[in-house]
Amino acid sequence: MTTASGARRHTFAAYLRPRTLVMLALGFSSGLPFLLVGNTFGYWLRDEGTTLTAISFISWVGLAYSLKFIWAPIVDRVPVPLLGRLGRRRGWMLLAQIVVAMGLVAMALTDPKQSLALLGIFALVVAFASATQDIAIDAWRIEIASDPDELGLLTSAETFGYRAAMLAAEALILLIATRIGWSGSYVVYGALMTIGIAACLCAKEPARGDEAIAQREAAAPLNTARGLVDAIAGPFIVFFRTHGVLALFMLVAISLFQLPNFVMGPMANPLYHDIGLTKDAVGVVRGTFGLVAVFLGVAAGGYLVLKLGSMRALFVGGALQILGTMAYAILPFVHDAVTFAIVMAVDNFGIAVAGITLVSYMSSLTTAGYTATQYALLSSNYTWAGKILKGFSGSAVEALSAHFGLMEAYAVFFIGAGLIGLPAIVMFIVLDRRQRTIRPEAAT
Repeated sequence: MTTASGARRHTFAAYLRPRTLVMLALGFSSGLPFLLVGNTFGYWLRDEGTTLTAISFISWVGLAYSLKFIWAPIVDRVPVPLLGRLGRRRGWMLLAQIVVAMGLVAMALTDPKQSLALLGIFALVVAFASATQDIAIDAWRIEIASDPDELGLLTSAETFGYRAAMLAAEALILLIATRIGWSGSYVVYGALMTIGIAACLCAKEPARGDEAIAQREAAAPLNTARGLVDAIAGPFIVFFRTHGVLALFMLVAISLFQLPNFVMGPMANPLYHDIGLTKDAVGVVRGTFGLVAVFLGVAAGGYLVLKLGSMRALFVGGALQILGTMAYAILPFVHDAVTFAIVMAVDNFGIAVAGITLVSYMSSLTTAGYTATQYALLSSNYTWAGKILKGFSGSAVEALSAHFGLMEAYAVFFIGAGLIGLPAIVMFIVLDRRQRTIRPEAAT
């Protein structure tokens, strides 16, 4: 259905189309490993008596997500050996999904008390393969869309799947771990990667991206110096040429946007542990109040993008993310079930709104033929600062606890983690005003 303004109004049936359902499943596959080498991994390590400093340091395996732009040109231009008949996007997806599944099983079979370093290596392998899967899935999502409206629909579907997987990896897994242990849980989640594998096999290879890449390959074959330069540097050159002097400003603003979420992440589960919440209690609240808040946040984020535009929707998403992070400062002092449920819902709602507004904005900045590398650049850029800083979160809490006590230290930490999201909002406001000034000048 199309409105008078030309914008397509999607009915519920649109969400049941095969392509949208495939995107939903691929989003689930993309989101599943993220916390299993991140915050949930930290919960497992804390249960085993690992120090907060060691937990935050080992969280640096997640830097693979921030560095994926380095090997994204390979995913963009090189078919996967033996899997090339699936197509460039699907071939890389399938390879990455298999490695993620095997890596999670390898983590399950490693004892943290006996071989923490080896466990960290397996976590790094999972993070690397998961980041590679994200490169291929994001490129598939952007290239398979027939128009901006369908891209919005697919982005919503991916976000629903991604957030559902993250809830499964931070809520449902706690219930499972209570009953069969962390090792058994990681085996189960390795098996759940078959959902993504099935979706990959059912997906259709996008023709638009292949056509653009074929044209570039014809003009500059990859085995020539010109082709190699185009594959590696071309996506970045085109990005900066398209967006001009504002490109660097965009990248800095994107990199700061989700700092609150990243920095507070490694300390959330240790906080639950230290205030005496059971894994069952955390899992139930995440799987109920948290789940509802995520879906409401995704819907609200999509609505804000439609009504305000992707740029201005970021202002609201960023503000809600800050409030959600700062809400955790209440829990060290008031951690009854009702308060915990409210804090969890506020945080999940804010993160979901912030996430979908940021993804919509970044997706709008890519160019056909360079989709995988450009989106990898943008999505890597939004994670690198947070991934680095979160490695010091445990040290920060332990340093603060020496002066204030552990519970007070947690409170100060979460307030500070929220406030560091303010510079990004200010930068996007400045960027929005600057772009609105440039457009009328260009029109004249």
